[in-house]
Amino acid sequence: MPYITVGKENSGPIDLYYEDHGSGKPVVLIHGWPLSSKSWEKQVPVLVDAGYRVIAYDRRGFGNSAKPTFGYDYDTLAEDLHRLMTELDLDDATLVGFSMGGGEVARYLGTYGSDRVEKAVFISAIPPFLLKTADNPEGIEGSVFDGLMESIAADRPAFLSRFFSDFYNVDVFMGDRVSDEVVRLSWNIAATASPVGTLDCVSGWLTDFRSDLESIDVPALVIHGDADRIVPFLASGKRIPGLVKESRLVVIEGGPHGITWTHPEVVNRELLDFLEQRVEPLQPVTGLS
Repeated sequence: MPYITVGKENSGPIDLYYEDHGSGKPVVLIHGWPLSSKSWEKQVPVLVDAGYRVIAYDRRGFGNSAKPTFGYDYDTLAEDLHRLMTELDLDDATLVGFSMGGGEVARYLGTYGSDRVEKAVFISAIPPFLLKTADNPEGIEGSVFDGLMESIAADRPAFLSRFFSDFYNVDVFMGDRVSDEVVRLSWNIAATASPVGTLDCVSGWLTDFRSDLESIDVPALVIHGDADRIVPFLASGKRIPGLVKESRLVVIEGGPHGITWTHPEVVNRELLDFLEQRVEPLQPVTGLS
């Protein structure tokens, strides 16, 4: 299995696992919390078949990557992405971030610029700034994140069961767009993640990405479900286009957080269309299902 080394903890290397498939312009897939690159199951074959080189990697602490006890802040996570981009010598790449992965996309572009990047995609992503503050009234109360961390620390496996129920809106989509087996698969992947990383990443969600988004000088696509119970649309996806110079917003009506699985026909279509052409600023697209 291919790995790149991004650091060291005591006697052990911090290695990131990645998969590299297909040929053509590179598309880098950055997964959400607390999953791994396996969560792109509905996207990887479609992108490869369309003629793209697809790189999907596991964030430190998750999947097959090393599980250090530090480095779950976005500066470090963006540096990990930068090392992957440099090691594989990727150019004209499209960065696709789902949920927490959207933070890596924003911080990478805000820190390292777009020399290697042609386009950016934010799917159910956490930017611009989730924490409610005096200058960010659209955000979420800090007590919500405190409660999440308390629940994870108290009983992480039980927390994950509740989390994935809301991740897929199983009360709405069970038996239609999601199965018991998919929810179980997600739980199994998340359960093998680093307990430390799972907990520490929650603090990272409070990162302010507004200046990162304002610095983005490549076209961006934003896809978000308006029934997202994990990263509420009004606090996140709806606001990103107001900060990115050239962007397009696609709202999936009734879509939960995990739209890459529940609504792959919409996500894949919009993603492929975006990859094929330069995007100009457009009015939001609504009513898709």
